[in-house]
Amino acid sequence: MSQVSEEREDRVENPEPVPAEKPEPAKKVSRAGRNLPAAIGVGLLLGAAIVTSLLTVRFLFIGIIAIAIAVGTIELAGALKRAAGIRIALVPVLVGGQAMIWLAWPYGREGALTAFVLTVLVCLLWRLPGGADGYLRDISASVFAAAYIPLFGAFAAMLVPPEDGVGRVLAFMIGVVASDTGGYIAGVLGGKHPMAPTISPKKTWEGFAGSLVAGVVAGALTLGLLLDGHAWQGVLFGAAIVCTATLGDLVESLIKRDLGVKDMGNMLPGHGGLMDRLDSLLPSAVVSWLLLSAFVPV
Repeated sequence: MSQVSEEREDRVENPEPVPAEKPEPAKKVSRAGRNLPAAIGVGLLLGAAIVTSLLTVRFLFIGIIAIAIAVGTIELAGALKRAAGIRIALVPVLVGGQAMIWLAWPYGREGALTAFVLTVLVCLLWRLPGGADGYLRDISASVFAAAYIPLFGAFAAMLVPPEDGVGRVLAFMIGVVASDTGGYIAGVLGGKHPMAPTISPKKTWEGFAGSLVAGVVAGALTLGLLLDGHAWQGVLFGAAIVCTATLGDLVESLIKRDLGVKDMGNMLPGHGGLMDRLDSLLPSAVVSWLLLSAFVPV
């Protein structure tokens, strides 16, 4: 009996080791930092919607712009409120943003700029009941949102009305897509030297070189084949689009780092929010309209 008791006590004091659970294998993360199949699928769907609108009734593209601008504005407002407690005058910016887009159709830049100025005035009044605390902060953010998203987007809408509007929009869109795709491929395959490590660590000089090559080729082809432009104009156009697309990426990355958020939203699988796709398009729309107006006058 005593021997059995001793054996039981020994088992209690020195229990048999339980085999440790095997740790789950770490999920492989794409070097590009995104869900590639989802990103490609969403990109193809968005591209198909744009091309369909242009090849059927091209003015439907303005409606796509208007919807994208509204969603992007809501995403930016939500990120500012969640991360920093900044409250933009959302209703005036949304309504004024739609006015900028749709007035740019018949009245061009005069219509867009007039709507922008009126939007700023309404924002100043809209925020008055909230008192002095944070007034300048909120108004500054509201004016920034109105300029950064709908005013820039209005220049994309201004590409549509001319008779060769389909070619102008395609030149703009293809230039940005070529820049993004060329930079992505070159960066994934050989990106070693960070371009702006404190802002966007994954953006490299090799990626920028890939963007430049792809953008210049796309610009030369689109201006020569889709519009009555010269190859040298297409080269300048493509290089300018690459620069503005890259600048747009860096600016939004800086905004997100300042706010401490990874993405502006999560509505697009593999992409984040819609603003995470508009970042390179918005400044490029302005430069596209300016250069195409100079190179291929209406």
